[in-house]
Amino acid sequence: MNRGFEAFMKLVRNPFGFRMFLLGKLPSAYFTGVRIKELDEKRCVTTVPYKWFSRNPFRSTYFASLAMAAEMSTGSLSMAHLYRRTPSVSMLLVKLEATYFKKATSRTKFVCEDGELIQKAIEESIASGEAKTVRVRSTGTNEQGEAIAEFFISWSFKVRRG
Repeated sequence: MNRGFEAFMKLVRNPFGFRMFLLGKLPSAYFTGVRIKELDEKRCVTTVPYKWFSRNPFRSTYFASLAMAAEMSTGSLSMAHLYRRTPSVSMLLVKLEATYFKKATSRTKFVCEDGELIQKAIEESIASGEAKTVRVRSTGTNEQGEAIAEFFISWSFKVRRG
């Protein structure tokens, strides 16, 4: 595990600090209740509750709340691999694809297990000096383990110049 990843993990594991980060940088995720439950170099698990702030008029979790949790599962892996990286590398979400299978009427858990693909794309971008795009998957399930949604999120990584 690289030092930047370790430092990022320390930030994520501090509940108060992480909630303050969300409140300051991602207030909609903070109020919706999106949280990181697990994070290592290969995998990230996030959750979004079914509650007043995250639901829609049809008595299920609003699609955008589900998308936030899916994006956070992939984006947190990306940020962790980039944290305090030299040279500095930027990240940009360039595409989001979603398929919904079932109404989300309880806490939904999203899992992304593509940390190695993300790390490889970052390394390739650094080696080539060119932008590198990677498509990663985040799968959402309910408390019974039933599939709720599947997201494919494409991230672009590029070394910052100057």
